[in-house]
Amino acid sequence: MPEKIEQIEVRGGRVHNLKNIDVDIPLNQFVAISGPSGSGKSSLAMGILYAEGSRRYLEALSTYTRRRIGQSSRAEVREVKHIPSAIALRQRPGVPSERSTVGSMSEIFNVVRLVFSRLGSPVCPNGHRVSPSIAIAQAFDKASSSEDGDSWTIDCPTCGVAFPVPTAADFAFNGDGACLTCHGTGQVREIDDDTIIKDENLTIDAGAVAPWRLPGRAFMATIARSRGVRTDVPYKDLTDKEKDFVLYGEKKRYPVNLHTSTGRVYNNNNSLYENAYDAIKDSLATVKSEGAMKRLNKFFIFKTCPVCHGSRIKPELLKQTVNGKNIAEVADLTLGSLQDWRDETLANLPDNMQKMADVIFEELTNNLRPLLQLGLDYLSLSRSGNTLSTGELQRIQLAKTLRTETTGVLYVLDEPSIGLHPDNVKGLISVFRELIAQGNSLVVVDHNVDLIAAADWIIEVGPGSGVQGGNIIAKGTPAELTKNKKSLIGPYLDGTADIMQKKTAPVNAADNGKTAPEAPSNDTQTVLEVANYFNLDDVTVSLPEHQISTVTGFSGAGKSSLILDSLVPALENQQKLPTQVKKLKTTMKHVVSVDAKPVGKNTRSSVATYTTIMDNLRHLFADLPESKEKGYDLSSFSYNNKAGACPNCGGLGMVGLDVQYLADVEEVCPVCEGNRFKPEISAIKWRGYSIVDLLNLSVKEALPVFKDEKKIERELQLLQEIGLDYLALGQSTPSLSGGEAQRLKLVKHLNKSQKQTLFVFDEPTIGLHPRDVETLLEVFNKLKQKGATIVIITHDLDLMTNADYLIDLGPRGGSAGGQLMAQGTIQDLLKKKTNSLTLEYLKQHFDKFNLAY
Repeated sequence: MPEKIEQIEVRGGRVHNLKNIDVDIPLNQFVAISGPSGSGKSSLAMGILYAEGSRRYLEALSTYTRRRIGQSSRAEVREVKHIPSAIALRQRPGVPSERSTVGSMSEIFNVVRLVFSRLGSPVCPNGHRVSPSIAIAQAFDKASSSEDGDSWTIDCPTCGVAFPVPTAADFAFNGDGACLTCHGTGQVREIDDDTIIKDENLTIDAGAVAPWRLPGRAFMATIARSRGVRTDVPYKDLTDKEKDFVLYGEKKRYPVNLHTSTGRVYNNNNSLYENAYDAIKDSLATVKSEGAMKRLNKFFIFKTCPVCHGSRIKPELLKQTVNGKNIAEVADLTLGSLQDWRDETLANLPDNMQKMADVIFEELTNNLRPLLQLGLDYLSLSRSGNTLSTGELQRIQLAKTLRTETTGVLYVLDEPSIGLHPDNVKGLISVFRELIAQGNSLVVVDHNVDLIAAADWIIEVGPGSGVQGGNIIAKGTPAELTKNKKSLIGPYLDGTADIMQKKTAPVNAADNGKTAPEAPSNDTQTVLEVANYFNLDDVTVSLPEHQISTVTGFSGAGKSSLILDSLVPALENQQKLPTQVKKLKTTMKHVVSVDAKPVGKNTRSSVATYTTIMDNLRHLFADLPESKEKGYDLSSFSYNNKAGACPNCGGLGMVGLDVQYLADVEEVCPVCEGNRFKPEISAIKWRGYSIVDLLNLSVKEALPVFKDEKKIERELQLLQEIGLDYLALGQSTPSLSGGEAQRLKLVKHLNKSQKQTLFVFDEPTIGLHPRDVETLLEVFNKLKQKGATIVIITHDLDLMTNADYLIDLGPRGGSAGGQLMAQGTIQDLLKKKTNSLTLEYLKQHFDKFNLAY
């Protein structure tokens, strides 16, 4: 009998910063991979385990099939033995389009559409309601087998008229069933008149007409000027006739003289004039990118479709019902109440329909079960996908993966605890246990201490980040790691770590930066009142200025609605508050919203290009006598410019090779050897360093090199202060973790006073080890020293512990949320008796780490 295989064997792993590691991963267990940000956790999990598990599965398919499937390239590893087929769940799901709903993303709405087509009660053209019957299902069978293409018709038992019954496809709002007015989006857009004129005190030449700032509309002012409109006087001083031409002038071609920046004049007899409104409408008709659509949306008000009333479905389809509800009413049900609708429907169907109904509803139940286990019972099927939090999106993605009930699969999950309240983590762990019980293996990259503590086996990667990481520093059960002195996570598992940071005293903005009293007075608070928005109803919160506040609560409790959708836009435009904001009292003049989205859109963006370091480097090299002698200017020292980029790889450093049905192979460019620059540019030296040498330095290594270059040195010092000194100057910014990206975005704000700026952070601990959270808190305290007011949307108990103030929403999510559960300083709240579940977990956290309150 063959020996039972109990582990995956990885030998010689060298993906990214992994240092030729050897490690065994137990099969049929819950394995957690822990370590600091950038230590190599994802390189092991995604870069080796998932890449090899998925690649080897795909290699078993036919060549024809493989050519049509995106494949992972072979991982940089000497050997991987006994790896099962792998499925991955990425850290950050893409933001769904306006056409996506919870129902369509979870695929439950597909089943609901089938229920309505097969088990529904239609209405005949003469208004007679037909009870659900097996004849409807038989009509579909007859039509599909008919040679003459008969439609799905039944006879009305009351009046005898034959009429077609809708199919499942007919109920699709992204297909045949879409409302003809809103095209299945549930909303119609109308141009907001208030957005047309940016500022009546501005002249047209200075940009008073906002739509004429859209791409391709810059010469509209020139045409208007040729028709007698004064473009150099404030818009408010124009005559009614002039304003009429700007806003409603006829769309036609006019002769006009166009002046170039060099002073030349071109006579154009065929310039098409678009008034302010036409400029928006025509731009909408040709928009192609999401960024352009976002710019255009600023000119629109979105209203519920007056025809379908937001249901997205053709109104005539709403006549058909199942157990007295039309499909729009069912779509508005929460996931948690769908089971009651299912049970009531089954109870009221004829006996001869029960078998078919059981089969259909079993599919509904299977789809629903993992969503309910993951705590998403409060979401309705009709909830728009682009209104969901990252955590909600990931849990829907996870539920789709889990419901297949496969066996023998390796599941690789990256930060599944994102957006989860501590209470939801229990449900996630129970789902993991179910996966293991089905005969699967599970590898989870995460930083949530409770999740790691529930693992069967922990692998720690470290000890540091970047070049300082890439080693396996500890492995074992959670109990074993608490006794391992090399373990970084051990002290957090047993409560011996020092998680409380020394608090920075708030700065009093009105007192020249002197320390303010610990408790903020009423006149140093930002007060926000939200009347009615999603599940928020008459919620008033007070945020102490120049202090750190956390906003907490379950996913769907209303945190994003309160802060990101209400407070942020209200501060951005205090003259025109969002409709839901009934009151805003503040001394803040600016707001900076910092998320964890990747920095830069492609690998051309680096730490040096994101900061001013690259510009300053280019100046250093362009000013060298050798550069001037050879005619090299600033553009020559940029790999994003043809003058400096390697001609073979275009400045990417890598070349892709198409190997037909195999995965594309990426190779280091043979011309520049991965350096991105032309060889002759790489040969220019500044103090013995080429520009390539300098970009390969880490921030820490670069500091002594640039000690006499104050501009570059200051940027490097700021990067060091925010804990990113391990990053190479040339490192691609899209490769940074969410937490690293957030800190990098803060560099530009640490140099100046921020006494009238409110910083908003959405889940800033994503991708951060508890030790990295300590570094992040130091950054927050530096901002606080600059006078900043900081608001953090979070589930992280360490952040709550170190905050000055807490606002908790709840008690749960969705319709069970939206209430203010607690508000006040941390110490005061912990001493009070409240109904806040968040505070219960925070008290347990204080007790675990022996902190006084």
